[in-house]
Parts: sequence; structure tokens; C-alpha cells
Amino acid sequence: QLQASGGGLVQAGGSLRLSCAASGRTFSSVAMGWFRQAPGKEREFVASINWSGGGTYYANSVKGRFTISRDNAKNTGYLQMNSLKPEDTAVYYCARGTAVSPSSSRYDYWGQGTQVTVSS
Repeated sequence: QLQASGGGLVQAGGSLRLSCAASGRTFSSVAMGWFRQAPGKEREFVASINWSGGGTYYANSVKGRFTISRDNAKNTGYLQMNSLKPEDTAVYYCARGTAVSPSSSRYDYWGQGTQVTVSS
């Protein structure tokens, strides 16, 4: 089970840190990804990290502003979001994946989303 949290309302230029708490003993052996879906839009890839945390991949739209990380001892993944923009407003989802990839088809288990709203 994956539980995302940390969303909220923030002004443009602000920061938020999302967390994704995982249950089960397989978390440390799998990749993890973050996706987002804005109203009326398709779900899009945000960032992904491999099992050890040594490999990451970002969407161009968030590169340099967002940082994905994980703490396998706590079975938790994170998405630090800085310099937020109104266009970052969306429901953010974490997912368990088989590899670092921007393709949603590589992720086999999804948590519920957490709303992020960035005001201008």
C-alpha cells in the first residue's frame, strides 16, 4: 500500500515536500515514481528514482526545481518541490515501479493522490 501526503495550498515561488509511505517489505527493492494530473489533463510523469536512490529521472518541466529521494529504512519516498508555479497545480500520485521510467506502464501499484495547489 502507498500513502501519499504533504500536499496543500502554497503561493507561487513557495515549496512543499510530498511523502509517500509504503507498507510491505518490498519497498527497498523497487523503483518509485511521482506523477501528477491537473484538471482536464492527462496524467503526466514528474520524477522517478531507482531502488537505491542512486538513479533519478525528471520531467523537463520540473528539472532543477523538484528533487526526488527515498529513505528505505523508513519505507518512504519524497518529492521536494521548490519554486512552485501555478502550472504545478495538480493531484500528485506516487507509484511503485519496475524501473526508473517516465512511462506509467512501468508502474504496477499506485497510491491515492495528494492535492497541490499553487496560487499566483
